Amino acid sequence: MKFTLKFAFIISTFSMLVACGVNTKKQIPTEESSSFSNHNKKLSIVQMFKENEHLPMKERIELFYKLKKENPNSYDFENEVALNFYGYQKLWNNEDQDAFLIFEMIVLEFPNSSNAYDSFGEICLKIGEKNQALINYKKSLELNPDNFNAEDQIAYILNPKKKPENRAAKFSKVYKAEEYRQDLDQLAKKITVTHPNVFKFISEIDFWKLIEEKKKLITATTTFAEFIWHCDEIIASVNCSHTSVSGFYQELEMLPTALSFPLQTRWINDRLFVIDPMNNENNVKIKTEITSINGVPTIDVLKEIYKHLPSQGYIETTKRHLFNVWSTCLIPYAMNFPESYSITLNGSSEPIVLNKAQEKRIQHKDPSIQHCEKDLCLDFYDNDKTAILTLGSFNYYKFRGSYTYFKDFIDSCFLKINSKKSKNLIIDVRGNGGGSQSASIHLLRYLLDTPFTYYSNVQFEGKKEKIEGEESVSPYKNRYQGKLFFLIDGVGNSTTGHFMSIAKELKLGTIIGEELGSNQFCSAGGKTFRLSHTKLIYTVADNTHESMATSLPDETGILPDIYITQSVDDFLNKIDTVKEYTLKLIDENEK
Repeated sequence: MKFTLKFAFIISTFSMLVACGVNTKKQIPTEESSSFSNHNKKLSIVQMFKENEHLPMKERIELFYKLKKENPNSYDFENEVALNFYGYQKLWNNEDQDAFLIFEMIVLEFPNSSNAYDSFGEICLKIGEKNQALINYKKSLELNPDNFNAEDQIAYILNPKKKPENRAAKFSKVYKAEEYRQDLDQLAKKITVTHPNVFKFISEIDFWKLIEEKKKLITATTTFAEFIWHCDEIIASVNCSHTSVSGFYQELEMLPTALSFPLQTRWINDRLFVIDPMNNENNVKIKTEITSINGVPTIDVLKEIYKHLPSQGYIETTKRHLFNVWSTCLIPYAMNFPESYSITLNGSSEPIVLNKAQEKRIQHKDPSIQHCEKDLCLDFYDNDKTAILTLGSFNYYKFRGSYTYFKDFIDSCFLKINSKKSKNLIIDVRGNGGGSQSASIHLLRYLLDTPFTYYSNVQFEGKKEKIEGEESVSPYKNRYQGKLFFLIDGVGNSTTGHFMSIAKELKLGTIIGEELGSNQFCSAGGKTFRLSHTKLIYTVADNTHESMATSLPDETGILPDIYITQSVDDFLNKIDTVKEYTLKLIDENEK
């Protein structure tokens, strides 16, 4: 099914970029996107549909028009995004006729929306109405020439036997040099036109100098694998965590297994340690330090890789975490895909030739850090004197219906914390990639004792009025009164930066860990594009969201009050160094 493949990419992209907001080509955005944010004071029209599930869809749509005529200002009738998502919920549940009616209504309500026609085309294609699907996809592409999904669907309808391009085959594919250069020009233009703060962390002169340098490196034998690595560096030069090439999934998928680096490693305090020898256990032991790869000092290999890793501002903790996840993929790209690898270990001058990799492996989660069901959990220590609230994500949105789960969870947590009279509360946001400002604001209302404004600056295309967070918010009466501790790391991104910037600015508690991966400033959202010749897919931030903590520097992440990092021994022994230190600190303060 075509829609399944398309949404597999969208969901993976959303997971990688989630934070202040992601608005992919098929619009399933976060709350900071322009299509959703202006409806906070109106009743949800989607909720009306859900409350009348007992009625046939035709009658619910009739009710929609009746309410719109009689109460035009009561409901968010203009909320195309929420209606679109509701339609996809029907489509995903295989309620095809209901999905057809909803998407048909959305096209009538939003006749100038490329996304509306794209969605309607999708349901038409699913139910076998190819001619109607073709009409809708052509209209979608006419309204938005960058909608490459519509372009692909049109090609599929006109030629069903045409097979999609095999990504693995693209690794060694060679395009014409002029095609590469045209794509580089297109990439640069899309970034500079779309990104609202493109020259905040790199000068305009340096950016265009980099583009010209990359164009000069193109030859008649340049492969697509080499080209995507050039694009990674260009995109990383903008220093924006919301601008990337799909988090290296494309690079990993097409990399031949035999060329993958055959060891899993971890970069700790500027030293590269083996954490899994994979099929080289006879040659290399766990915890040994690699000092060079193919004769190149590891510090130089990492410097090269860091130039290709996106992060916010000049934050390097994010780059370290990205390397630790993708090292088996990144090392081959940085070293131009050697046929074999030899390493030198600390204390030895003799290189060790490694066996070729037999599998591709990446490590997403740190096994030493607790991971909760649905990313949320609450624990108590020391006879309930200390509570630990772990928030692996703020990815809970009102328009998706998931915000209610987050709100209910947080409400229940503070009922328990306050009833147990816990003196200390640890809020762990390590690994939290961000999400909804609604979730962040809701939590802050339990922590602050005076009214606050969440945002100082919000800018995006089509903004007409204030969004949630731009107006003053009052604390809850049953707010927490004890001591606060915050655990942070370089993964903490976007909305997590907003949350922690306010905690830092207002001195809510003690911050422990390493430099956060974000701060109060966020070039958020994201439009997804595809290059014309090479078909490389990438995402560029398209809006700005800045928290009230404007006194903090934009170049660095939120800095901890107490810097603690994990040793290789603690990592291998699955010891949560930061949490253990915090509990010990609390225990010493209690004495």
